[in-house]
Amino acid sequence: MGESRSTTPVRDGIVAAARALTVARGWDGVRMGAVATAAGVSRQTVYNEFGSKAGLAEALARHEVDRFVDDVRAALGAHGTDVRAGAYAAIRHTLTQAADNPLIKAILTSARGGSDELLPYLTTRADLVLTEASGALLEWAGGILRGADPAALAFAADSTVRLVVSHIVLPQAPVDQTARALADLAVHLFLKSTTPTR
Repeated sequence: MGESRSTTPVRDGIVAAARALTVARGWDGVRMGAVATAAGVSRQTVYNEFGSKAGLAEALARHEVDRFVDDVRAALGAHGTDVRAGAYAAIRHTLTQAADNPLIKAILTSARGGSDELLPYLTTRADLVLTEASGALLEWAGGILRGADPAALAFAADSTVRLVVSHIVLPQAPVDQTARALADLAVHLFLKSTTPTR
């Protein structure tokens, strides 16, 4: 993909404006002129920063991934060494975001729906966001569960992320209930990684 991850106040303002318009109107209804007006810059500035609407879509998708993974890290870290509380907070945050944010849901599930024009930029991020979310979970658990088997820990992180995504795709219960059940399962998987195998 090779997009620049550099950030400036102008660039960030344009992406924020594009995000707000996308959520309100859908990507197909977003025009570069409207983004410029919402961001308080000229239309030419938008084109100078992103080159095209496709370039802006790429930046918007990258922004959503970065923001989502940062929020997951914050939810995990907010509970110190309490594995259950950290897992619950991160899982609940993810389920809530997927329910409330059509961009995040599209990224996490590669689901068709919403804007066909924006969809390719979002769904190409699915593997990236799952990898980064698993990595955040693995890093967090590894810092708490010292001496855990690395392979078992990696399996626990990957399995937890996959289970959360499956419940986003096919929800079966209210968010809190699902988050509690998945947090219990995550704790079991993570603690199992600290048990020596025979």
